[in-house]
Amino acid sequence: MYKGLKVALVIPAYNEEKLIKPTLETVPKTIDKIFVIDDCSTDHMPSVVKECMKNDKRIVGIRHKKNKGVGQAIITGYKEAVMLGYDVAVVIGGDNQMDLNDLPNFLEPIASKEADYVKGNRFMFDYSQKYNNTVEGSAFKVMPSQRFFGNSILSFIVKWASGYWKIFDTQDGYTAITRQAIEKIDWRKAWKGYGYVGDWLALFNVYNLRVKDVPRRAIYLKGERQSQIKIGRYILKVLPRMIRCFFSRMKHKYIFQDFHPLVLFYFLGFSLLPLGILLGIYIFIKWMIYFPIDISGTKAVLVALFIITGIQSLFFAIWFDMQANEYLQK
Repeated sequence: MYKGLKVALVIPAYNEEKLIKPTLETVPKTIDKIFVIDDCSTDHMPSVVKECMKNDKRIVGIRHKKNKGVGQAIITGYKEAVMLGYDVAVVIGGDNQMDLNDLPNFLEPIASKEADYVKGNRFMFDYSQKYNNTVEGSAFKVMPSQRFFGNSILSFIVKWASGYWKIFDTQDGYTAITRQAIEKIDWRKAWKGYGYVGDWLALFNVYNLRVKDVPRRAIYLKGERQSQIKIGRYILKVLPRMIRCFFSRMKHKYIFQDFHPLVLFYFLGFSLLPLGILLGIYIFIKWMIYFPIDISGTKAVLVALFIITGIQSLFFAIWFDMQANEYLQK
């Protein structure tokens, strides 16, 4: 329990027979209940969890009969926590790479009613001081360069799609959420597979959930497998979903709930900028083929007008979007 709040820990896990035990052994007394969601593992993880349950009565094992994805595993844990009356659900991975010593950072904003959803940011952590009797390097150095590059691109895409422009490290899965927020969300609309984090933030924005970034330690265990995701392929897979999330957010939040002119600015930007670029390419190709054909000043001005107006409209739309969502970000 933390300041009167009953806290549940949700651990989605798949084939983590080696790391699930050290993960469970580090859970502090602050946690009242531990839900291990086995997403149909094919290794010996279920038996390892059963052994851990003998030593820690807080642990509850829940197994999916078929693999449903990490997003659905978390949703299963959320619903179980709400059904049993817990006030906060904290999520960590089963790979022992999320330090529960950082737990107060996640619980305090909820206890003080500052946020509905709290997420980790590995780039905010103060590594200049001793931590667990060691001095860690900055996340900018600890995180593999390929993952940092991909994380930065994905963070910008998610900012744009979700409306939470002040958050970073959007792919971090160390989170905490209130019972009220879990009950408020229609989880049937949520993405169930890997890459759920950006999708959920866009969904949370439609429901006006207050989101806060908090510092958490970046851990990469030597000798253990890291993410096998190919960054380029993953971005191409996630991007179409983020585009749909963006337009869904525009429709529900700024047309259905309450009209906002930023929708018009986005429309102008997305219309005029591509039109100006395409028209400019067309004129250039025509000039190359029929050289030395004269290009009228009117056409050149029209191309410049479309491009400049399109860029300005996008800037205004983003500015309005940031202002409209400022109160949801801490």
